[in-house]
Amino acid sequence: MTSSTTRVAIVYHSGYGHTAKQAQAVARGAASVDGVESLLVSVDDIDQHWTMLEDVDGIIFGAPTYMGSASAQFKGFMDATSRNVFAKGGKWANKVAAGFTNSASRSGDKLATLQQIAVFAAQHGMHWINLGLPPGHNNSKSTEDTLNRHGFFLGAAAQSDADVSAEVAPPLADLRTAEHLGARVARVAQQLAAGRRALALKEAA
Repeated sequence: MTSSTTRVAIVYHSGYGHTAKQAQAVARGAASVDGVESLLVSVDDIDQHWTMLEDVDGIIFGAPTYMGSASAQFKGFMDATSRNVFAKGGKWANKVAAGFTNSASRSGDKLATLQQIAVFAAQHGMHWINLGLPPGHNNSKSTEDTLNRHGFFLGAAAQSDADVSAEVAPPLADLRTAEHLGARVARVAQQLAAGRRALALKEAA
């Protein structure tokens, strides 16, 4: 890693492995951008990573949607940031942020989870990055294989049948959508980091 390397963390919770698979796709997308390092962080291990998260350029948050909101474990992580981040002077302010979620149902109130995560990022003074894709499977000539087949704008959504393992779900279209989100966030984080360096040089001149 060099001083110009952009770092993007993917912080997620997964109950049955499906959202973890989506998180891995997000991480692949971020790492596909030259000069970007992606870091996968499960909320189960979050206490080992608070300091590292202060130093990254962006954080992409992910959680399964359970009963119309983010999982209890992810909400526990959100609450823990009040003392580990917010109370310490807003260590995440001006980082880029984005979100993704998975549920068994086609909709499953995933939008509520993405909105919940977006508000959470705003509380930390972060810059929210949307999915940046048009709706996919929304006409008679489109198919389930298209990116953003669920038609979400705020973040990346995936659907995993409740009776199948993470070995076969989410489907490839949803994983490719997650990769798109990771790459999009990585590029924006990289642009902001480069801009900050250029401004610092200008001010020092």
